Amino acid sequence: MDFSHLIQRQRALFQTGATRPFEYRRAQLVRLRDALRTHESRLLEALHADLRKSAYDAFATELGLVQSEIGHALRNLSAWMKAQRRRTPMLTWPARGWIRPEPYGVALIMGPWNYPVQLLLSPLVGAIAAGNCAVLKPSELAPQTAAALTGLVGDTFASDYVAMVQGEHDTAEALLREKFDVLFFTGSTPVGRAVMAAAARHLTPVTLELGGKCPCLVCADAPLEVTARRIVWGKFLNTGQTCVAPDFVLVDRRRTAGLVEAMRRALVEFYGAEPRQSPDYGRIVNERHFARLTGYLARGQIAHGGQHDAADLYLAPTLLTEVPADAPVLQEEIFGPILPVIEFERLDEALGRLRDRPIPLALYLFTRDRATQGRVLATTRSGGVCLNDTLSHMVGLDLPFGGVGESGLGRYHGQASFEAFTHRRTVLRRSLAVDPSLRYPPPRIGLAALKRAWRFLLGG
Repeated sequence: MDFSHLIQRQRALFQTGATRPFEYRRAQLVRLRDALRTHESRLLEALHADLRKSAYDAFATELGLVQSEIGHALRNLSAWMKAQRRRTPMLTWPARGWIRPEPYGVALIMGPWNYPVQLLLSPLVGAIAAGNCAVLKPSELAPQTAAALTGLVGDTFASDYVAMVQGEHDTAEALLREKFDVLFFTGSTPVGRAVMAAAARHLTPVTLELGGKCPCLVCADAPLEVTARRIVWGKFLNTGQTCVAPDFVLVDRRRTAGLVEAMRRALVEFYGAEPRQSPDYGRIVNERHFARLTGYLARGQIAHGGQHDAADLYLAPTLLTEVPADAPVLQEEIFGPILPVIEFERLDEALGRLRDRPIPLALYLFTRDRATQGRVLATTRSGGVCLNDTLSHMVGLDLPFGGVGESGLGRYHGQASFEAFTHRRTVLRRSLAVDPSLRYPPPRIGLAALKRAWRFLLGG
């Protein structure tokens, strides 16, 4: 499997400079915006076929977010592209300095299956805005959506500018053997390690959007009904198949029973007594993930849900209590509609548990107390934090989104997406009219005088 010819054609186009002008970038963003509208019905059908997403959820969590990214880029692209002035040291006087945002060149964007439209096209918005060409690799686990996206891209862009490549693991591996100028991957942490290793062979800049076990802390002063609704919404959206979904709840022991009961009520309110019949509740992506998820139910007390049907890939929204500390559901990223609820006696105990874990992509905290909020922020680490809500921190286009450590590398959304695909090139221009001899050999002053002059010319 050889993609070198495709990449060479894209690099040849990039080297002509055609993708760099503001007018070109803006026109391509408009084309993508229009294509999303033209292909909307086909994309909605495909998302329903792959993940049983309703049209409402598919627009709210996929197409609508991409459209927002495009609109934000169109409004701000001119400002993002401007060179930024910087001060120059006295040693270089007279001179001017600036930072020039420049595209990397040819980008590889690899998307996941859980939000197969949003998480492939949102990075593409950044790549286009930054002036790059791009090769897109959709997930083979959402085949209908991959086919629909291939049709959209093929109808909208020439392949020497933006190209879609479909295939399974061997296709991804073949792409990663090629030399790209920048790489953007969204997926699991184990695969992210392999992607980063492949990028290291060519010293390719890389952005990794991974996952992890995102904790949700609920303190004794949190209002139970609002807290329960917000946790349940964030956890069971997309059938729990969301990288920033709350992975487990740590709740003050005094509120455990009340929170579990409030979450039960919220689940019935959202999805009815029979979630299987709800048009707003999806399905597990495939049999392998279904078997993995149902295996988690063996350890712990099912406080709500637990019903499942392999033929339909249906797993009811499930609350687990009394889960042993060594249970797999507490060790592995769940990525499905199972929410373990764990008690803590004191906040220090809960924070100690979090410090022993890899850094998550998101952390959620429910409390009215500002001092507690500050304490948790000061003593934990995570890619992002959402106080008194879930998921909402990743929606704002002025709030960069990303992980740290095992949960990811780099940021995107809004201007951060532009910067993820941009090299910030430093430029210094000196005048030829003045050329003091002080810096040239042989030395014209002693070491003590040099030290005094150094503080004036360069600081320190």
